[in-house]
Amino acid sequence: MALFSSSTRDLPPVASVPQHVAVIMDGNGRWAKKRFLPRVAGHVKGVELVREMVRSCLERGIRYLTLFAFSSENWRRPQDEVTLLMQLFVKALEQEVEKLDRNGVRLRVVGDLSRFEPRLQALIREAEARTAGNSALELSIAANYGGRWDIMQAVNRLATSAPEKLGAWTEADLEPHLAMHFAPEPDLFIRTGGEERISNFLLWQLAYTEFFFTPTLWPDFNAAEFDKAIASYQQRERRFGRTSEQLTEPPDA
Repeated sequence: MALFSSSTRDLPPVASVPQHVAVIMDGNGRWAKKRFLPRVAGHVKGVELVREMVRSCLERGIRYLTLFAFSSENWRRPQDEVTLLMQLFVKALEQEVEKLDRNGVRLRVVGDLSRFEPRLQALIREAEARTAGNSALELSIAANYGGRWDIMQAVNRLATSAPEKLGAWTEADLEPHLAMHFAPEPDLFIRTGGEERISNFLLWQLAYTEFFFTPTLWPDFNAAEFDKAIASYQQRERRFGRTSEQLTEPPDA
């Protein structure tokens, strides 16, 4: 199990290109509505953009990409839309895993998968097993995921594994039980579609992440738009609680 430093405890390395990008892919339905198309057409187009996003990350040397595909609150959507989204998920796994594997991409699906139908759960397990040895890019799909659920399931696992430390648990004790324990905290968080909130996504992990909000709808978020987000990230001063002056001090000062 990989362990990464926490931005609230340690000083993570800062690179010119973000190591880990997390994205809320918002705006599929509105993209379709603007074109007088059914909402599912926007979701289909959105899946195509995932391919471009993966390719962009591989070309730019980004090592981790986490996409919020379906939140634990999305079950509240109309039943026909939820059904179509599940069908799209199945289709994407059937059609895309071979390409991901060929390009050295490791796929993981994080979230409470118990609510999915057995066929979908089996496809997820097969895809994860097939790509487990790849390291060019770690692609994580958050499905039936919620940040509060993540923290609570981690607390429950910790309570089972270390009951003797109750009352003395630390961040370091909890983090190995989080759904994204295998990845460093995101450097850059992107939300498309114009909304400016994190909507219960990676609540623990986004503590010191740089945020980029854009009105561009997800199906229109191409490589050029992605470069705008990276350029914005590169202009940020990442202090992790320090002052600007400390950033320029020599290491032995």
